[in-house]
Amino acid sequence: MRVALTGGIATGKSYCLSKFASLGAPTIDADALAHQAVAPGTAGFAAVRERFGTGVINSDGSLNREALGRIVFSDANARRALEGIIHPAVYAAIQRWFDGLTRSNGRTIGIADIPLLYETGREKDFDAVVVTSCPAELQLERLLSRPNTTREDAERRIAAQLPIAEKAARATYVIDTSGTHADSDRQVTEIWRKLTNA
Repeated sequence: MRVALTGGIATGKSYCLSKFASLGAPTIDADALAHQAVAPGTAGFAAVRERFGTGVINSDGSLNREALGRIVFSDANARRALEGIIHPAVYAAIQRWFDGLTRSNGRTIGIADIPLLYETGREKDFDAVVVTSCPAELQLERLLSRPNTTREDAERRIAAQLPIAEKAARATYVIDTSGTHADSDRQVTEIWRKLTNA
């Protein structure tokens, strides 16, 4: 069973993914795959340098993610260009990961954390979708608590994604992360029980 975990930025996806993993779920994180897709020496890195120039490359030859972020979250065309470089590599890696699970374990359940699942139109690739959700004010508050994040930057990043309510309306399961960690843990455990009994 292929399960996608998604939601808006700062809605608790990473926390919930770690909880699923602690319950025994094989998991994979699309954000980590996206970093790998544009690591120095990769075709993705070369494509980013060609499209965005040396202004997004640090003096040590690594990718300057802050500089790149400032560009792509203020220019929709630039963001689409970056997504065109990263997303095919990420989805190919997720496909290989699921294929590996099937070969090694027979029927099993794997959970892929994919922040832009709905934005990329790939929800049909999965048997179930779990969405982490919280009120927009709490989402903004959490994002502003991250280092070097201005209100303008936070609002741009939130606006670049589909509204949480829309994602939640399309989900198989929703985890309301506006309460305590214990509240989220209880919901994750209940969803995992339903998935394993499906």
